[in-house]
Amino acid sequence: MSSKQELIYGKMNYMLIGLGALLVILGFFLMAGGGNELGPDGYAYEFDEGIYSFRRITLAPIVIVLGFITVAVAILKKFKPAE
Repeated sequence: MSSKQELIYGKMNYMLIGLGALLVILGFFLMAGGGNELGPDGYAYEFDEGIYSFRRITLAPIVIVLGFITVAVAILKKFKPAE
């Protein structure tokens, strides 16, 4: 048995897994945001239409799905090693 162990994936695979993870995290940050300000009785004074913005409803889920696809490709694809 040799003392040097080889990694299962190459450098490109690990870089794509990291990129995919960052895209998923970015998507969740895009989806997050302020909500309604609550009054002292615990109820919102007025409804905030910002929760239905393009960023939260469309852009964030697309970024998250792209992140998951990137991670899946990184796990399944075997890249040729750089020579």
